[in-house]
Amino acid sequence: MGELIVAKPELPQDVIALIPMRNIVLFPHVLTAITVGRAKSIAALEHALDPKRPLGIILQKDPAVDEPGQDALFNVGTVVNVVRHLASSDGLRHAVCQGLGRFSIEEMIEDRPFLAARVRLIAEPDEVSTEAEALAMQLRERTVEILSLLPGVPAELAHALQATRAPSHLADIAASLLDTEVAEKQMLLETVSTEERLRKVLQILSRRIEVLRLSQEIGERTKEHLEDRERKFLLREQLKTIQKELGETEGDDQEIEKLDEAVAKAGMPEEIEAQARKELQRLKRMPPASSEYSMLHTYLEWMTELPWKLPEDAPIDLDAARRILEHDHFGLERVKQRIIEFLAVQKLKPQGRAPILCFVGPPGVGKTSLGQSIARALQRPFVRVSLGGVHDEAEMRGHRRTYIGAMPGNIVQSLRKAGARNCVMMLDEVDKMSASLHGDPSAALLEVLDPEQNSTFRDNYLGVPFDLSRVVFIATANVIDNVPPPVRDRMEIIDLPGYTREEKLQIAQRYLVGRQREVNGLSEDQCEISVEALDGIIANYTREAGVRQLEREIGRVMRHAAMRVASDAEAKVRVDAADLDTILGPAKFEHETGLLTSLPGVATGLAWTPVGGDILFIEATRVSGRGQLILTGQLGGVMKESAQAALTLLKGRADSLHIPASVFEGIDVHVHVPAGAIPKDGPSAGVAMFIALSSLFTNRPVHRDVAMTGEISLRGMVLPVGGIKEKVLAAQRAGLRVVLLPARNEKDLREVPETTRSTLEFVFLETVDDAIQASLGQRARRQESEFKLV
Repeated sequence: MGELIVAKPELPQDVIALIPMRNIVLFPHVLTAITVGRAKSIAALEHALDPKRPLGIILQKDPAVDEPGQDALFNVGTVVNVVRHLASSDGLRHAVCQGLGRFSIEEMIEDRPFLAARVRLIAEPDEVSTEAEALAMQLRERTVEILSLLPGVPAELAHALQATRAPSHLADIAASLLDTEVAEKQMLLETVSTEERLRKVLQILSRRIEVLRLSQEIGERTKEHLEDRERKFLLREQLKTIQKELGETEGDDQEIEKLDEAVAKAGMPEEIEAQARKELQRLKRMPPASSEYSMLHTYLEWMTELPWKLPEDAPIDLDAARRILEHDHFGLERVKQRIIEFLAVQKLKPQGRAPILCFVGPPGVGKTSLGQSIARALQRPFVRVSLGGVHDEAEMRGHRRTYIGAMPGNIVQSLRKAGARNCVMMLDEVDKMSASLHGDPSAALLEVLDPEQNSTFRDNYLGVPFDLSRVVFIATANVIDNVPPPVRDRMEIIDLPGYTREEKLQIAQRYLVGRQREVNGLSEDQCEISVEALDGIIANYTREAGVRQLEREIGRVMRHAAMRVASDAEAKVRVDAADLDTILGPAKFEHETGLLTSLPGVATGLAWTPVGGDILFIEATRVSGRGQLILTGQLGGVMKESAQAALTLLKGRADSLHIPASVFEGIDVHVHVPAGAIPKDGPSAGVAMFIALSSLFTNRPVHRDVAMTGEISLRGMVLPVGGIKEKVLAAQRAGLRVVLLPARNEKDLREVPETTRSTLEFVFLETVDDAIQASLGQRARRQESEFKLV
């Protein structure tokens, strides 16, 4: 900063030496101290030590440039005289300069050891307008005001400003006092009009005064707050002293201090932290022996242990995700592709609302392990919430703290276990929840799964909202029909079909054998299971869509081998197909289809079950009676209606099948579906029931290698059904060769593996006439190994 200069030396000639400054703007009528270190700047300063040689001080545009040319300099600068000069031991030069007036560069002079330029002096107007006088008066008042807000300003400076009469001088002096950007000061220097310069200085000064006032108010409020905290601290210390004199232990105080620190470090939102501190103050006032003390202490522990802070998401590597999925799971190509798409969207838009995937499939097909693989690919913690058997809404939302033994719900407990707000949370068995007198847990699940609501999920125990929007939710179910429609509507359903025989063999070789060998303490050299033995286990000892039973049977084989190795350390056990009967006992499942369908009135249907596909025998017979239709085998309402429709359709087509109408008189028709202990329902047995009845009344047996599925209408049309892949796999497992399917289900065969399709013949049905021809009609003899894919 400078001071007023009374003397006014003569103005310089039109060629002057220049010193470019990096971040200082000098104004006329002001003394300013400068420091220079560049060689050309030192030369220019020494040249200007002669009072007759004025010096030009000008601001350079880029402070990083060491040797600026004309393009790197602003065009307007200040002519100064060097009043005082001092050389320091570090090679720098220090000078005090008196500003004289403004100049603009006309052209640079190149033949000097320093920067020099031909300049044009910018004259100040001699006449002072009335507006300039008014602005100058206002500026004096504002300057005095800002000086009063700045501590440590000498009183002489305020008097000097009041004594300055020329408005242009006052504007320059006030501009030099401004604590503002260099660019703004350069703009003021380039403003020639006195009125305009005064106006701009007033604007900047007014803005600075407002900032200083606000800062002063904040400082006063902070001081009051600190004084209040000091007073409370003193009172707390006195209270501690009193409690100590009363013999109270210090252990409780230490626990409260730990809770206080934990609340501060938890990273809670401001309003939630205020609630926690309010409860903490209540805890401090309670005697430790109080029953509410332990309840409140537990509540605060829960609050501080929840992951309120949002950790930074790890980068998603799609190639690594593919490798993880391929390593952890065999097959399931469409499911893996959808998961990669899910991860790709997460990578491109991390803050977006990801869809909630629901893996639907029979037990043992890898639903839970797929969720773990997704967590590994995202590099996030994985936590599983089991919803099987949950029938109380409080298990999801938590119990209110008024109840003894109250705890948060499953969601909040799992979040604490995961330790991260962006974890991968698997909601397992969402189809196993049920409503009761205590509420419907699926209603609480709606809030969890809805992106519009889960950012403010409120657990009854916590009593404050918790943001679940960054949790990646994944659900699993065995039967999607058992999931409430509102919950189903919030999820994207991904079907996981059962594994084929070949896929099970690959899974056993790649994963199950090695895992069970390690579980039972065996090495690869000590026990080996042949491919034929594994295939025999799959065919004769398991009948499931997944591989859990297969792993259990392999575990039995490994335990048998472990017994032999434990008895003889040198033993090397090799298990072949012939050894299975000794180790596992007689085969549990046999292919009885040929025997069971060799008589008239028996047809093989295909059914879908929660554990995959299965074959279903439809048996029909006739006995003397009064024309009744008897249905047994625990059939559901839809299946009973299918049987009634099949019998009515058969009577309507009796002529085309050469069945006399009198045959239906005086008899009862009995339709039975074996495995009577198992409830059965659905429309897909319509074709099989019609063929069984047709076989009965035409006395022609159904071809023993044929299985069928499809719904029928009274017009004889065959309608499409679901679960085609599972049913086709069941037909292959049962050793059948021909599968009758509705024509409108032909497109669904794309989901069946090529290895399975190539071993079966498919006949597509438009009407029941097609089914009669394929199952009861004559066909050419062929070799057992001859197959055809239609």
